[in-house]
Amino acid sequence: MRPLPGWLAAALVFLASGAVLVLEVVALRLIGPYVGVTLQTSSSVIGVALGAIAYGAWIGGWLADRRDPRRLLAPALVLAGIATAATLPLVRFAGEALRGAAAGGVLMLAAVAVIPPAALLSAVTPLVVKLQLGDLRRTGQVVGRLSSIGTLGGITATLVTGFILVAALPSSVIVLSLAVLLGAAGLALGGYLYRRERTAPPKPSRAGAAIVLIGLAGAGLAAVAPDPCDVETAYHCARVEVDPARPTGRLLILNSARHSYVDLADPRHLEFAYTRWIAAVADLVAPPGAPIEAVHLGGGGFTLPHYLAATRPGTRSTVLELDGALVELDRARLGLRIGPDLRVVVGDARVNLHRRPGGSADLIVGDAFGHLVVPWHLATRQMMAEVRRVLRPGGVYAQNVIDYPRPGGGPGRFIRAELATVRAVFPHVLLVAPPAAIRGEVSANFVIVAADHPIDVAALQRRLDGYPEERATVLAEGAAADFARGGPVLTDDHAPVDQLLVTP
Repeated sequence: MRPLPGWLAAALVFLASGAVLVLEVVALRLIGPYVGVTLQTSSSVIGVALGAIAYGAWIGGWLADRRDPRRLLAPALVLAGIATAATLPLVRFAGEALRGAAAGGVLMLAAVAVIPPAALLSAVTPLVVKLQLGDLRRTGQVVGRLSSIGTLGGITATLVTGFILVAALPSSVIVLSLAVLLGAAGLALGGYLYRRERTAPPKPSRAGAAIVLIGLAGAGLAAVAPDPCDVETAYHCARVEVDPARPTGRLLILNSARHSYVDLADPRHLEFAYTRWIAAVADLVAPPGAPIEAVHLGGGGFTLPHYLAATRPGTRSTVLELDGALVELDRARLGLRIGPDLRVVVGDARVNLHRRPGGSADLIVGDAFGHLVVPWHLATRQMMAEVRRVLRPGGVYAQNVIDYPRPGGGPGRFIRAELATVRAVFPHVLLVAPPAAIRGEVSANFVIVAADHPIDVAALQRRLDGYPEERATVLAEGAAADFARGGPVLTDDHAPVDQLLVTP
């Protein structure tokens, strides 16, 4: 069996292995808007991809011993290109059906995104290896060289995709570009092998016609499949919707979850109940109308910084927001104006909070947790120690947490753990939530309120009672301690927040 030229064999293995890793990285972004960006999501994609690699390599080796690999390589690449293109519509249609699913649904969606193209691509390496094993004395050298090249392809693809492609291009463009590259490579390889081997060109077949039709159908479905994003940033699938009941109202949706509400004409309007609760907490920090120094962990739609600027002129807010592209979307669609009284620091909230001087904030708002998306390093005892360091004496920390009741009833595990974690650092801690959520009957937002001084529970409850449209109650320090009892204190060494979150 005539071997391939060394450069061609290396290029095929490099391309196939690299393409698998591109798909793996992008798959996390494709399925994230439907099932969240959690540890389970990452584990599912990685595990499914490894399974596809294993079975694809096994099947490729089996075929290499039964068929001429030269006749299989080009079709494998073309089919992988078609399967890659079909990934977009398949994930988007399946994602709508599996939105918010538990572990089984996450695995199913990861399988839809990864298995077909990754298995086909993983069959390429054993086919190439079979062609190159013309001399048994060089078996180790050939296998070792091609294995090394495949690994280098995967490393290169992972770094280029993570550092460059995802930041520069939407996931759909990356996937479709990869599909075109694979299809073109397969066609070019087929033409090259035909000219080199001087064999008769393959005759048209029903199978070939079916493959072409499937490819065209996949392209058509990709055009009509529902796209959950207006803008795809490096961290979010973002969309802005106009409130039909309030022409100046704008709803920011991140990863298919209602994240922020902004009234372009009235920054005093707070649509979401938890933002009203945090506003009530802010009223305890200083007399009405007095300016304060506020730090916001997470920007979202910048609702609360705008509210503080409108109700407390002269307030200086610093927003620590991870996603720079989201800030640009806020500028374009949500009326964000950055100036001397509103400063945005793009980057990780914990890293940038550490850079802030101690005793420099009257109010810190933790609003970086979202639906199914919890940056665990912002939930630990060490993070709470940083928050307390930055607060001035008399300052207050207000943290938004979303959790779900346990199956069979009872308060969620994450809110109890986070409350226990905050209590491990702050001497005075309250909890604000709807009564039904405290009883563990419904999913809801909770606001943890912490300080180094006693908080006026009665005054906070009176302010909350001013929002009768969604009743909230305050658990005083003793009741909050009872609520948190049994919850583990989260640390940098052990913070299993994804496992603590229980979805319906």
